[in-house]
Amino acid sequence: MKVLAVDDSAAYRRLLEKAVTSLGHDCIVAEDGIRAWELFQSGGADVVISNWLMPGIEGDELCRMVRESDQPYAYFILFSAREGKGNIMHGMEVGADDYLAKPLDEDELEASLVAAERITSLYRKLGKQRGELERLNRDLYAQSRQDPLTGLGNRLRMQEDLKTLEGGFERYGHSYAVGLCDIDRFKAYNDSRGHLAGDEILRRVADTLRQSARSGDTVYRYGGEELLVVFRGQSVELAAAAAERMRRAVEALGIPHPGRGPSALVTISIGVAVRKGQPGGGEEVLREADEALYRAKDEGRNRVVVHESAS
Repeated sequence: MKVLAVDDSAAYRRLLEKAVTSLGHDCIVAEDGIRAWELFQSGGADVVISNWLMPGIEGDELCRMVRESDQPYAYFILFSAREGKGNIMHGMEVGADDYLAKPLDEDELEASLVAAERITSLYRKLGKQRGELERLNRDLYAQSRQDPLTGLGNRLRMQEDLKTLEGGFERYGHSYAVGLCDIDRFKAYNDSRGHLAGDEILRRVADTLRQSARSGDTVYRYGGEELLVVFRGQSVELAAAAAERMRRAVEALGIPHPGRGPSALVTISIGVAVRKGQPGGGEEVLREADEALYRAKDEGRNRVVVHESAS
């Protein structure tokens, strides 16, 4: 273990250092509480053995500071000529784990360090388990907001992000646009090629939209074969241009669509809407994008249509 020994007596510092190292531990020494606190902050310690009465920072105050620090748990031993149950209890109350009386008894020191090694080992294991649990919680949080088929953000993630965007719009007037995308005649593709092939097409289209998106824009699985793109801080003209770039990128994949004819390709239709002050907020923007998407399908598919309220 790494042991920090603190005493304003040079003789006791040498005695502690010799005793600790003879028991197989590393020992660093400090001449007072101020220096000990500096050393502890910079590198921590598994064990602190501190004299009680010292200039600057006394042992009980040093113990309080160690307990309030962000360093991993350190086993704290108060080392003092101050005897009596009251002093021992005061040391325990400020956070000390053990108490050694002066003059130093090396057998008592060895027993204290054995206990310290057990306790610090448990704390290290608990810290490792806590870190692993935090990592698992982060992974679960991310997985609960990710569509398993496409790897895109799912409906929950989309709703959370739109809520954040709505907050920016209401406080600062930061506008945004959405593009609701639908794979044209997706059911016909599934009927002719099967659902596994349909899943693969959905993944390829999702990847294409993600790769075509501007940095800062986000693509989500909206539901079924529908995908949603959020264009952050873009005007209707820029959002429409970005949506058109995505439409062309999907068409350029050149994927045959047997359900539409021998020369037909997989394409998408996109409805675009912009947040400009609609009373319904984000839900209204999504409804407008859905209306624009319906128009795109009605007008022949494989096109981008902007909702009339955006003009």
